[in-house]
Amino acid sequence: MSGVYQRKPARRAGRLGFAASAAVRLVVSFALVASLAGGLASCGGKSQKLSERVVRYGQPVPKGGGKFHVGQPYQIAGTTYHPREDANYNRVGLASWYGVLFHGRRTANGEVYDMDRLSAAHPTLPLPTYARVTNLNNGRSVVVRVNDRGPFANDRIIDLSRRSADVLGFRRNGTAVVRVTYLGRAPLNGDDSYERRYLAGQSFMQVAENRAARPAARPKIVSLAEEMESQGTKAWRLGTPAATPAAAQATGSIATTGGFLIQAGMFKMQENVDKARAALGEIAPVEVTQVEFRGDTLSRVRVGPFPDKKAARAALGKVTKAGYRGAKIVN
Repeated sequence: MSGVYQRKPARRAGRLGFAASAAVRLVVSFALVASLAGGLASCGGKSQKLSERVVRYGQPVPKGGGKFHVGQPYQIAGTTYHPREDANYNRVGLASWYGVLFHGRRTANGEVYDMDRLSAAHPTLPLPTYARVTNLNNGRSVVVRVNDRGPFANDRIIDLSRRSADVLGFRRNGTAVVRVTYLGRAPLNGDDSYERRYLAGQSFMQVAENRAARPAARPKIVSLAEEMESQGTKAWRLGTPAATPAAAQATGSIATTGGFLIQAGMFKMQENVDKARAALGEIAPVEVTQVEFRGDTLSRVRVGPFPDKKAARAALGKVTKAGYRGAKIVN
């Protein structure tokens, strides 16, 4: 079975979202669906075929509908994979993507794959879970719903949906070097509002939106009292135009994306802000906003967002270990 799982980066294969051998990867996924209790012991040969497409092209793909699944160790092409829930999972490796061939077919936990949503396949993370994927070539970041198994090439650590590859800017290239960080469990109902809000809050998405928007007013500095009163809904991103509440929801700044945040501290000196960015950027996205406090303009540093309290607590430990002992979780 040598070479069966190698994804070709050729442009033609990239447009389809798979190499011919990737069909076997999905067959393995279907086998996992049928063996949620016992896991997968081995894979079949090249003669195996794709399972039935349950949603036709052009038809809406249902969200959720699968089961939470970790699974037992299984072996593919001589490599043994050990699925488990690892709160500290944070790895760098090669990402590929898969698209139209698998669209509308079952994923490894029983959901239906939609190439136009922010999702992914991973060989060991529980299903479904949230993972943050950052393209190290351009700095773009996205949160994906991991609901499938794969890829099984030794040089790949995650297989992204077509939409995710588009957002991260590597679909035409076929692969990219990325960092994958486990965030926590995802809801079984398939609610993708967290992924979409996170994406809307990314600077590269806001730049695209701002190009089509009219020039706005100068940046606004919000007082600490106003911020506390509104629970952060009026905190503006440093260096971005002030906006009306409706516009703030559209851009999805970190203060309006939902989930949990970690406030690392408030600093007066830019040198300390820069140090915080460098120290905390490996944990999660870092955002700096300006606030007025007792006549001074301070820079507030927050990390996140995180999908649930459990993920936020795990990250809080890392922030504290980085030297920010006064850090706290906020909504």
